[in-house]
Amino acid sequence: MPDNENLKSQIKSRQRVAEHGEVFTNPREVNAMLDLVRDESFRLDSRFLEPACGDGNFLIEILRRKLSLLKDIKSPTEWEFKSLIAVGSCYGIELLEDNAEACRERLFGEVVNTRPRPSGTPSNLEGESSYCKSLNYMLQKNIVCGDALTYRTADNRPITFCEWTPIAGSMQFSRRDFQFDFLVNQTHQYSLFDEQGEAQSFDEPVRSYPPIHYTQLYMQSEDI
Repeated sequence: MPDNENLKSQIKSRQRVAEHGEVFTNPREVNAMLDLVRDESFRLDSRFLEPACGDGNFLIEILRRKLSLLKDIKSPTEWEFKSLIAVGSCYGIELLEDNAEACRERLFGEVVNTRPRPSGTPSNLEGESSYCKSLNYMLQKNIVCGDALTYRTADNRPITFCEWTPIAGSMQFSRRDFQFDFLVNQTHQYSLFDEQGEAQSFDEPVRSYPPIHYTQLYMQSEDI
């Protein structure tokens, strides 16, 4: 039975519990569960989706594990690029907008506060500004306010997720967008091959984008 202090950290109000069943998972339990897939949680590009992410208790711990892999990187640009690989692999769906926004802010803050900065470097450099805008843009795309059971956003559009693919040696990402309901409902989610051993057919993305430098992600046109 949790003590009162632990209980307070797991609920915002009794009303929210009654109306939405909102109870946040304790960090101790989060890390115990992540340790069951320890190798994947410490792999930079391993993708995770939390379908009821709240304000990010699972996603923040996953991101921390991934960012820990970058601690020995000396190049600021390499660190930025690889940090976006880590962020781009973390996805969340949350029913309540205040939680979704709090989750984005937590993940953003974790990256910015972990990012190494040379001594004396001004915080308002254009390069940093572009990086932070791209980081924020990626989080807006990856953390969606919606209902994982109906596959719809809060404004009743199909939930769509971005597949961010880093292009080796170029500091660029390519992007493809897929509808969440397709990803959930198709049988190929369980296997790359059918019962006859033939490769499963994958749906075409709803959008594809040309490669773009990691600092320019936020400038990507949505009309492609």
